[in-house]
Formats: sequence, structure tokens, C-alpha cells
Amino acid sequence: MESTSVAVGSGTVTVRIGGPESRHAVLLLPDAGDPVDVFDAVCARLHDSDLRTVAVENIYGLDEASVIALLDKLKLPWVNLVGAGAGAELAWRLAAKTFGRFASLIVADRGHPAVPDVEGAVLDAVCPAVELPTTVVVGNALGRPSAEASGRYAYSEFRIVQLDGIENVPAKAAAELASEIVLRTGSW
Repeated sequence: MESTSVAVGSGTVTVRIGGPESRHAVLLLPDAGDPVDVFDAVCARLHDSDLRTVAVENIYGLDEASVIALLDKLKLPWVNLVGAGAGAELAWRLAAKTFGRFASLIVADRGHPAVPDVEGAVLDAVCPAVELPTTVVVGNALGRPSAEASGRYAYSEFRIVQLDGIENVPAKAAAELASEIVLRTGSW
């Protein structure tokens, strides 16, 4: 994958872009502290499925506006949105507050921000619902209640995939995560 830096706002975002030129693109947002290559195995599988990928190397300093600016600079008007951990929190907010830029939402190990997490904390009680086909991938059974409660905040087709014993879904369950992304990019 090609690494490139894109100026957005007052900062720069480094992304890894790969895969064939395609009308289907996938934006991947990592968890805070994940290594830059956390999505490499996922991306390799997505490239085999004729999907273009844009993997953000680090989400520090990113917010909804900077992600939209990034997509504009990359000339990506329509993407499938994927997030893990803190990247999933950002993905939920993007999907909930931005209409017409995202085809689907796939998140790993995070429920909707208005739903209590495994510690009972609510990150954003006023976060709107998403109106996209949504998949929540749960790597630990403890996250299942948060994932189930998130269904109230998904006003489209909603699905939960549970992978017991997986601590870092992109790193330890690349095939499963890639399969869920491919399912969401198809027009069934």
C-alpha cells in the first residue's frame, strides 16, 4: 500500500492507500495506539475483493470535520466506513452526523456513543442514530450488551457478529472483519 500525507485543516493525516481502482472504497479508522499496519491483513483481503482501501495510520487529532476534509482531498465522495476501538467511536459519530457520504458502517468493539459501554459510561448521550446498514463486530462477550443496545440507534439493517476471545479484531480476526466489510459493500 502507498503511504501518503494529506493536509487537512491545520494538520496532516497520513493514510495508506491500496487496492484496485474501484467504485467501492473503504475508509478504515484504527484504535488509538494501534500500529500503522493494523489493517494490512484486512486490506489485502479487501483488495482481493476488488475494493480500494484508505487506512488512516493514526486517529490522534481527527474529528468529523477533518475526516470529511480528508475524503474531499482524496476525491472520495462515497465510502464504506470501518472503525475499531476509538476509531469506531469516530465512525459512529461520522455516520450519525454526516448524510450522504457513507454507504455502510462496520465497527469493532464499540457500541453507539449513546449506549453505555462495558463500564457503564455513555460517551455521547445526544449522538443521533445512524441511517446506514450497520454491523457491530464484538471480540469479547462482555461487549455484547452494548452491541445489542446499539440496534436502537441504527435505522437500517443491523447485524451483530460475535467473535469470542478476540482482543483486537483487526489484528487477530482479519479474515472475519474483511468478510463483514465485503458483505456490506455488496448490493444484495
